[in-house]
Amino acid sequence: MKNVYTAIIKKEDDWWIGWIEEIPGVNGQELTREDLIESLKIALQEALEFNREDAVTNAGDNYQKELIML
Repeated sequence: MKNVYTAIIKKEDDWWIGWIEEIPGVNGQELTREDLIESLKIALQEALEFNREDAVTNAGDNYQKELIML
């Protein structure tokens, strides 16, 4: 299953800056648009993995996983 996220990007002076609209805290700053997109992808993957690990840790024992599609 592939998820789609929205990158908000803009050029400010010599830098490209951007955020992932759906996930707070996932942002980046790079000198090229291409590097920014790659940086945002990496940051998004890391944030999602951290959130998964954190959720499982906080759930403790005897939890169930349920896929929810919007």
